[in-house]
Amino acid sequence: MGRPWAKPGQVVGLLGGSFDPPHAGHVHLTREAMKRLDLDWVWWLVSPGNPIKAHAPAPLARRMAASRAIMHHPRVRITDLEAHLGTRATADTLAALQRAYPGVRFVWLMGADNLAGFHKWDRWPSILARVPVAVLARPGQRLAALCSPAARRFDRERLAPGAARGLGRKGPPAWVYLDMPMRPESSTALRAVRDAP
Repeated sequence: MGRPWAKPGQVVGLLGGSFDPPHAGHVHLTREAMKRLDLDWVWWLVSPGNPIKAHAPAPLARRMAASRAIMHHPRVRITDLEAHLGTRATADTLAALQRAYPGVRFVWLMGADNLAGFHKWDRWPSILARVPVAVLARPGQRLAALCSPAARRFDRERLAPGAARGLGRKGPPAWVYLDMPMRPESSTALRAVRDAP
């Protein structure tokens, strides 16, 4: 697949992860983000490998195929951009994307479970300094997310949920936490079932 297309001025939501395996929760989060953030596109960034996870994911080609099989929307692109860019850390991926797509506005999308551990990511403050971030609710993660080191450090940059539609037009740092109907699926639980003897 070639590089996805976006024109200057458009707002692209980026949902990164190993997608090992992709599931209905990823689809639900994507659709909610499109609706609530007024995104022109969402790009799934299916990672070659997650630098903060101990185990290696399933082969990239398998995860790409599974992602394409589950996510169907005309404005969603399933990509392996990190493999082509040669990046692993989100901070490097964002820098490379901003160089490759001048004028495109990116919003980083994450589940609340990721915000809870965001302070463990490589150069995490630089991510919030580079692009606006939308955090979407995940079961049982609200308190951990909103009390996390990242949420506390960037508390003054947090927008009210009613301002979410304009997030992609805000200069960073800016972030929003969005409650939404939640789904229970998790890749960790699905992997445990898949990999059980």
